[in-house]
Formats: sequence, C-alpha cells, structure tokens
Amino acid sequence: MERRTRRAFIRAGLIASASGFAGATLLRGATEKETEEEEEVSPAEDLMREHGVLKRVLLIYGEATRRIEANADLPPDTVADSAKIIRNFIEDYHEKLEENFLFPRFRKAGKLVDLVDVLFEQHQAGRRVTNQTLQLATPQALKNPDDRKKLADALRQFIRMYSPHEAREDTVLFPEFRKIVSGHEYDSLGEDFEKKEHELFGEEGFEGMVDKVAGIERKLGIYDLAQFTPKLNR
Repeated sequence: MERRTRRAFIRAGLIASASGFAGATLLRGATEKETEEEEEVSPAEDLMREHGVLKRVLLIYGEATRRIEANADLPPDTVADSAKIIRNFIEDYHEKLEENFLFPRFRKAGKLVDLVDVLFEQHQAGRRVTNQTLQLATPQALKNPDDRKKLADALRQFIRMYSPHEAREDTVLFPEFRKIVSGHEYDSLGEDFEKKEHELFGEEGFEGMVDKVAGIERKLGIYDLAQFTPKLNR
C-alpha cells in the first residue's frame, strides 16, 4: 500500500514537472515570438526612421553653413560625406521607395495627388542641389570665396525645402498611406523595404547609416545633444 502511494506521488510529481517544463517552454516560445513581432518595423515607421537620418544631416548642413558665414574652418569631407549619405541613402533609396511604392498608390486612389506631385517635384530639385553640393564640397572650392558662398546657398536651400517636406510626409502622407492599402499589402511592403535596405547597405542597413552620421557630427563637435539645451536666465 505504501509502495503504491509512493509511486503515485512520484508519478504525480513527474507529471507536474513535465507540465511546468512544457509550460515554460511554451511561454518562452511565445515571448520570443512576441519579441520578433515587436522588432518588425512597419513601412511608415521605416520611412520615418530614415527621416531621422535626414534630419541629422540637415543639422550638419546647418553647422556647415554657420561656419562658412563665420569664415571658420570647415573640413570639406564633412559636407561631402553628408551629401553622399543624402545621395545614396535618402535620394537613391528612401525617395525611390516613396516614388515606386507610395506615390503610385496615392495617384491610383485619387488621394493627396497634389501633395504627391509637389513632393515628387521636390525630390528632383533636391537631387540637383545635391549635385551642386558634391561639386563644391572640395578643398579647392572652399578656398574660393565665391564657391564658399554658392555652397552655403545650396545648403540653405536644401534645409529650407526638406524641413517642411519631411514634416508633411510624416504628419499627412504616411498616416494616410495606411488607409489606402490592405493590411496584407501593408505588411508585405514592410518586408520588401527591409529586404531592399539590406540588399543595398548590408546587414547594418539603417543602423550603419546612423553610425556614419554620428561620426560626422563628432568631427564637427555637434554630437553632444546637451549643447542644444537653452540656457535660460532664472
């Protein structure tokens, strides 16, 4: 009788342990799945993160303009490298996604067509300004007062256009995009965007571009975020 009771007790303990292990395994699997799902980036969020790279380059352009106007030292590679990021990551990748995947769908749906037309026109204008920036961001050009002025003008034009450009996309275009495509299509586009990003820029992708921008910011002494905090008199 005691043996049967002991065996029943042991069997019950083993069943409970197995159940606990299985439950923990299922919980861990669910947690890992949730983590993977959390790491997925929607098309709109992907584009907005890339706008973050653009905004940081605009900050670099602003600092370069300030130095030109103050006749201060400006390492030409900081502007040239920033313009290359604009050309490769923003114009040839980010804007192409918008032009190939977003703009046609808005035109087909008859939504925000006027806005899309202006955004597309500004993309073309931005590429012309980037061409000029790349031509003038050289040691030789920066020694010439006329070329320095032309470079400052080009940087100012770029900043003036793209600050409202990206703001309008973030607050109007991207939120509306979710409404004109199905959930399945929206998710598929997110996967397509990520695949294209890694195809063009390797596994680092977006994170690699952020590191490049940070390196330029450090070189210009504008990486420390605290320096932009206003010092108000109390």
